[in-house]
This record gives sequence, structure tokens and C-alpha cells, in this order.
Amino acid sequence: MRRFRGLLVSLGFVLGLAAQLGAHAAVTAQPDNYAREDNGDVRLKDIGRFLGWRENALIGYGIVTGLTGSGDSPRSAATKQALSNVLSRLGANIPPELMQSRNVAAVMVTANLPPSANVGDRIDVTVTSIGDARSLAGGILLMTPLLGPDQRPYALAQGALTIGGYNFRDNLNQRQKNYPTAGIIAGGATVEAPVEANLAVNGRLTFVLKNPDFTTAQRVSDAINQRLGSIAATVKSAEAVEIAATGRDQARLVAAVESVTITPDQAARVVINERSGTVVAGGGVKISSVVVAQGDIKVSVTTDNQAAPFYYDPLAFGRYGPHGLIVTNTQLEVSDGANDVAVRFPNTTVADLVRGLGQAKVGTRDMIAILQAIKTAGALHAEIIVQ
Repeated sequence: MRRFRGLLVSLGFVLGLAAQLGAHAAVTAQPDNYAREDNGDVRLKDIGRFLGWRENALIGYGIVTGLTGSGDSPRSAATKQALSNVLSRLGANIPPELMQSRNVAAVMVTANLPPSANVGDRIDVTVTSIGDARSLAGGILLMTPLLGPDQRPYALAQGALTIGGYNFRDNLNQRQKNYPTAGIIAGGATVEAPVEANLAVNGRLTFVLKNPDFTTAQRVSDAINQRLGSIAATVKSAEAVEIAATGRDQARLVAAVESVTITPDQAARVVINERSGTVVAGGGVKISSVVVAQGDIKVSVTTDNQAAPFYYDPLAFGRYGPHGLIVTNTQLEVSDGANDVAVRFPNTTVADLVRGLGQAKVGTRDMIAILQAIKTAGALHAEIIVQ
């Protein structure tokens, strides 16, 4: 049986249920200010950061030794040259062409330097193979300088690798798990140059929102001014709020600003992931009054196969089977749905609609079709993002 659903908007009886839920929901208007007492209050440090407070990427080129024949092959000229350079600095002058060991591998070493770091601090590093090594399991990274964008060394990395996989070979047999050509060294790098974030520029701090929004930025400015008791914060753009820092203790000012709480404004969005059938929407997304009509058409196809004796006319329409000629008779029946519904859906929210759909045991993909149809009809006042 194949089932075709005619959908002007979709599923009238379900929307009728959601309409009843929406009709009984109390809608309370709230003033647009940051001081609302609800569960939406969050700290400023959770929705943004101060301009200049960020991590710094470091990178270096090094050698991993101690591999059991799983390192770079002799064809890797970069590995032979790097190993020759390391040995020459230690007093052993061996030409690169004489390097044939498969127990070493050339690697790239990366790390993130915190916004504020002191000499001697330990940071994690990631080590990845850049040659044709099969596995870095059991390897030791030799001392590798980690450079910043200005080509200055900020940390030194060295230590034993931790690999979350393996690669074993024997003749033509091979067993591999995950990616054994990448690993980490927890606390494997030591900071050698101090780093201090400079937050104040021309006597002003700049707070940057993760999600730019003028309403949220204005709430941030008003909340900071109320906390400081002066007009110190001004909105610079949809994502930036400037704060006067002249004559103030910068550390105390930053701590005070980060602890301020506001209710961020949210844009009306409905996010749909069709691959997984997931729908995420804000509970306050509005749906205007809309008329819904729903009807079903059922198509039944019945097939009857009959076997005729072998003496049956061979020119007759059919196909031969083990018991003679098989004749197929097909019967097609079409019936309209008996429960067609047309419903006027009053003003409500997506939360009420989804709650009603869930109680009516409507599948997630049907919910997606309903929301898309309501959006096309102009009754859903939100942006639909399909992933």
C-alpha cells in the first residue's frame, strides 16, 4: 500500500490540538530591559570576551625517534636531512645520504599558547607525521622549538607521545585502529617567553559579543553602567561595547564586568537537520493565524498470481513457472480519506505547536514538513535554517 498525503499546510487534527494548547497558554508581556528576573540571565563572560584576550598558535618542526620500523622510509629526504642536522649539532657529522633508519619520523608540532603565560608553564602539544611513517606509537619527540607568527620561539616541546591507535603489519597482513600517525604530549611543552594580554587600548576596554546583536549590546552597556555607577560603557557596534578604564584597576574592572548578568536577545530561528530529523526552535517563535486543510488518498494495489496447467495456451499473456504458466491479475482501488479536516489555527508559538504534535505522536520529519509549509504560507515569523 502506498500512502499519499495532500498537504495545504498539514495535519489539521494535530494543529487543532496545538491550537487548544496555545489558546490556554498565558502570554505575559515583559519590558525590554536587562533586569528581568527569569532563567535567561547569563554572565557576560559566557557570551563574549575582551578584545585582545585570545590564545596564540605555535608551530614547530621536529623528529620523533624510537619507532620500531614504522617510521619514514629511506625515500624521505626531509627526514634524512633533519636527522643529519640534529646529529651534527650533537657533534656527529653524518651525511644525509647515509641515513637509512626507519625508526625515526619527521613531524609537525603544534600548540596553543594561553592569553597569559609565564616562563615555566606547561602546555599540551599535538604531534603529526608529515612523511610516510606508518605509526608514531612508542616514539619520543626530540626537543623542538615552537614558534609564533613573529617567528620567535615561545616554548620548547619534548617527551613521549600518546597515540590513540596502532598499525601492525606482517607480510601481507595489516591491522590498524584509528589514526596512529598523530598523537599528543600532555604538558609536553615548556613556555620560555612570558606573554601578557594587553586589553586596554587608549585607556578603554572593548567587550566583544560572540553573537552580534544591537539589543544585546545595549543591555550589556546599561548593565555595566548600573554596576559601575557611572556612564563608562557605550555601544560601539552590534558586537562591541567600549568601557572607559582610565583611573581604574584593570584587573578589578575586568572581574566586575565579567560577573555582570543580562538576558541576551535571541533572533527568531528554527534550525532543521533533515539528515537526522532534528528540529531546534526558540520557545517564543510566533505563529500567526492560519487555515489548515488535510486529507488522505489511499491507493491499494492487489496482485493475484494463478498457475495454469502446462497444456494452457502458450500464447496467453503470462510467464512460465515450475508448475506451468503463471497468469497475473492486478486490481487497483483508490479511496479518499474519510477524516478530512479544515481547521483555523490561532496565534500561538512553535513551542505549543511542537508540544501538540508530540502528543499526537507525529514523527519528526512530519514536523519538519509542517514547519516548512507554515513558513511558506507566511504564518511562521522566524528564519528557517536547513542543515
